[in-house]
Amino acid sequence: MAERFDNLVEGLTEERALAVILADPDTLDRPVDKYMAATRLGASDSEESLDILIKASELSPEHLFNRITRRKAIEALGRRKSPKALPSLFQALSCTDEAAVINAVDAITRIGAPLTDTDHKNLLKALEGEDIQKRAVVQAFCRLDVASAEAKIRPLADDSNPLVSGAARAYLAKVHRQTSGLDTLVSQLIDPIAGRRRSAVIDLGDAGDVTRLEVLVTAPVSMSLRARSAFQLVDPEKKCHVPDEYQALLTKLLQDDPRKLKLRQEWICSVDAIEIENNLQHRDEARQYGGAASLMAMSMPEKIVLIDEIKQKLWSDYVTHYYLTAVVSLEKLDERSELIRLALAETIPQYTKSRIAAAWGCLSLGLSDQRPILEELSMSAHWLPLKWTCRQVLKQLS
Repeated sequence: MAERFDNLVEGLTEERALAVILADPDTLDRPVDKYMAATRLGASDSEESLDILIKASELSPEHLFNRITRRKAIEALGRRKSPKALPSLFQALSCTDEAAVINAVDAITRIGAPLTDTDHKNLLKALEGEDIQKRAVVQAFCRLDVASAEAKIRPLADDSNPLVSGAARAYLAKVHRQTSGLDTLVSQLIDPIAGRRRSAVIDLGDAGDVTRLEVLVTAPVSMSLRARSAFQLVDPEKKCHVPDEYQALLTKLLQDDPRKLKLRQEWICSVDAIEIENNLQHRDEARQYGGAASLMAMSMPEKIVLIDEIKQKLWSDYVTHYYLTAVVSLEKLDERSELIRLALAETIPQYTKSRIAAAWGCLSLGLSDQRPILEELSMSAHWLPLKWTCRQVLKQLS
């Protein structure tokens, strides 16, 4: 989501964003400021900025920078969650820019306002697009809990593209309580193709069947994605309250030990410094986890040396940052407890996952001096998995 990149537009004032977002891109020294402005205004709360975003969502797509700005403006309107934007968003559903249509579908879903039968029919028309667009539309009907779309969506449960069929199966489970189709999604969690594993995690979260929580916990997919789906299942009201019977599974998921995931052998590299570093930087999280598992399998002296070497080169990369923090926590490496303190103090949104690993590290290493930060996060963290983790750690740290 755009929220992760708010730090990239911190230097752009609302006044400046309002001035450039509708400007002719050919008159700007930095045309990219147009779409950066859209992201900036998504974080605003003034009525003027909302009105300007609505206008930007109707920009002509002929100029590249206007086209990108329109996409970003539509995305930002979803973040603003104002029903006032709905007419423009429904208008965007009929444009030829697939990315804009998908953003409009997502924005309508995020706003979550009651829709009319006419709105439902207009949304259903977007099913005529390509597979990624179909998936977004089916997800919208699932998340908005619209039962009337069953006739159009049911046939898609057998679509040849698992991205489409998975979303349809989630819809049938969530809205019509037909959960048998979810077995296919469970087997997809260890698919060799990363995108299919990720989509299955998302679909199982949307499906709302809490009996599938255990298989989510061990799926070789990014912890943040699994956590989002898991909290959909156990804390749908977003109150940071997890029933007792699910707390052990949530803890296992958030502590994220790669040795407890269902990793294929080909995802695990040899216990070799170069191979481990390469895996940690791989685009597929399963291979990243394989690299972390191999790092944990090293002898203690080798492990410390390699952590230091990778930290020196890649600590600013938020993916590697997370795995190093997690390994220090899981292996209880007192010698590198400073990494836990550094990660817990990191406020840039991209490092939020590292803060979860660091919070568990405070528990495993007994870092009671970090209690003030943990207490603050337990009350103010925006991301539920981080808030819940800090509350659990504080209970046990005492």
